[in-house]
Amino acid sequence: MIALAGYISLLTALVGAGWLTVAGLRRVTTGEGAKEALRLPVRLLVGGGLAAMGFLELGIVTHDYSIEYIASNSATETPFIFLLASGWAALEGSVLLWGLLVAVFAWLVYRSLGANDGLGAGALGIIGAVAVFWFATMITVANPFRVCTAAAEIGCQASSWFPLAASVSPVNGVGPNALLQNHILMAIHPPMLYVGFVGMTAPFAFAISALIRGESGNGWLERTRRWTILAWVFLTIGLMLGGWWSYEVLGWGGYWAWDPVENSTLIPWLAATAFIHSSVIQRKRGMLQAWNIVLVISTFSLTILATFLTRSGVVFSVHAFSQSGIGPAILIFLAFVVIGSFALFAFRAHLVAQAPRVESLVSREGVFLLNNLLLAVWGLAVLLGTLAPTIFEVLNGNRVTVGRPFYDRITLPIALVLLLAVGIGPIMPYRIADPRVVWRRLRTPVTAALVIGAVVVMIGVRSVPTIMVIVLGAFIPAVIVRLMWTRMNQVAKTGISVGAAFVRIVKNEPGFWGGQLSHLGVAVLAIGIATTTGLASQTTIQLSVGESVPVAGYCISYDGPFERQEPNRVVRGLDLTVLDASCSRTLTTLSPSTNAYKNSSTPIGTPAVYTTLFEDVYIRIAAGSAANPVIDVFIFPMMWMVWLGGAVTGLGGAVSVIGRRAQRKAMVDA
Repeated sequence: MIALAGYISLLTALVGAGWLTVAGLRRVTTGEGAKEALRLPVRLLVGGGLAAMGFLELGIVTHDYSIEYIASNSATETPFIFLLASGWAALEGSVLLWGLLVAVFAWLVYRSLGANDGLGAGALGIIGAVAVFWFATMITVANPFRVCTAAAEIGCQASSWFPLAASVSPVNGVGPNALLQNHILMAIHPPMLYVGFVGMTAPFAFAISALIRGESGNGWLERTRRWTILAWVFLTIGLMLGGWWSYEVLGWGGYWAWDPVENSTLIPWLAATAFIHSSVIQRKRGMLQAWNIVLVISTFSLTILATFLTRSGVVFSVHAFSQSGIGPAILIFLAFVVIGSFALFAFRAHLVAQAPRVESLVSREGVFLLNNLLLAVWGLAVLLGTLAPTIFEVLNGNRVTVGRPFYDRITLPIALVLLLAVGIGPIMPYRIADPRVVWRRLRTPVTAALVIGAVVVMIGVRSVPTIMVIVLGAFIPAVIVRLMWTRMNQVAKTGISVGAAFVRIVKNEPGFWGGQLSHLGVAVLAIGIATTTGLASQTTIQLSVGESVPVAGYCISYDGPFERQEPNRVVRGLDLTVLDASCSRTLTTLSPSTNAYKNSSTPIGTPAVYTTLFEDVYIRIAAGSAANPVIDVFIFPMMWMVWLGGAVTGLGGAVSVIGRRAQRKAMVDA
């Protein structure tokens, strides 16, 4: 019954999406009556999507193994939080969540629809077309409600797409992928990324609607800036949670391994970051209109490409979905989006290419252009590195490996120049910058950054790239602090307190200062990455029970092995005591482990981490026996800066969105 109800829900959403596409595009020119005409299709789309996800979750929590997806991706003993996450953890469920989020964004855009709003109606038509693809995919090659027609000993052996087919219910399900039930972040990280990816549909839809209407100017940009930043915030948080998950679960000995799936999420984030910056120039100076349309089409296309790479099986990754029939469908959809969008852009290029040109590269516009160029090159390099193994395999049958050295060589010089641009950008005047004015604004921040660099050298840091990143990372907050201090002094001359001046400045320009907060987060993140990679150390030791071994300023004592049975896994690990260098004072106890799940032949290694203000002590089991285990001990200096920097970067975007909303509300109330 749940399978039938779920399938009908998918069909309802598909009908709503198709109706929305036709009705929206029919009104793209005039927008006449759009609010009334689009209400029902939007409700069908949202209602169908919500109902489908609801029925899937209902089937999961009630262990309805007559549905193949549930029998293959959950089990009776799966803990409740991972049971819920099973709804989006595997391929068909993730597609359903994707479609549901498209529906939700359609509803949000509908709420903003005005009278005779042709631009908004056209955008809803485009969003409807995107939804048609996802829900059509769900009722064909990625149906989460396939009925189990033959049971295996555990799980489902054969299934049918027909919801009224005679079903059987296996005794138990296979359970989620072992990696995906090893940490609570699994329940949070993917939805964050999905919201970020799907959020890019809104600016894409408005840009395409503007092109169809033959409309130039900032109209579509103003309507979508909030959506874009909101999606970027979720994408940023999703990326950081992915790094944290990798650090805590995968036992890579780090948070980023240039894994193809991780790369596929980074690339659209880089494109979206470039778009957010260049959109500022269009709003302020009317420039870069054509470039912004190219960027927003590219960003949306890259989210589809990332989906294809993750779900087609063409890349090898520890957390890619298995190969399925959805890969060709997404590839065709991607080709349609890219070819159709750029063809429309080429047809309308004469309308958006008439924007004013940059007068001087030594200006804020010039710095933003440099920023865009660097982000584009970075994204292209990561894209080539990610696709190279697949391309070479197609061309000559040999699969090459693109590893960390390639990415490090490409990324480091780009990141250094990008940090410099982030620091200089806020103080550069528009149009043409006077070098004397620029130097007067930079003198103090440059001095402060160089002093910090000298201190870093004096305390013993010899890694040149690390020192350069720390100097540039210090330069960015120094610029921001000087800029804020200067503004506060100017406002304080009106007779208000310094604190009140700070509040007034931020409230008057929430977008700008939210951006500066994000830049501050980027600086902290960059320093964290530089120190945790450039100054990290690794030591491998073998222990026996009761033995203590000095390691990198600590003392590791082995108390003995342990084993415990949990509902969904068997945990086998080591009890370790971390002491100070003299082996006399206990600092903490750690228990790295390997977790064995019933549906996985390979135990999942889980490291243990001791975090202090200055460094992380990260221990993982490498080899050996319970009596004489071999462990890897990593020391990561200032690891907390990576997590804090990522959080502050996302927070800056949130401040920008919330601040602008509050500012508009205040203007309306006034």
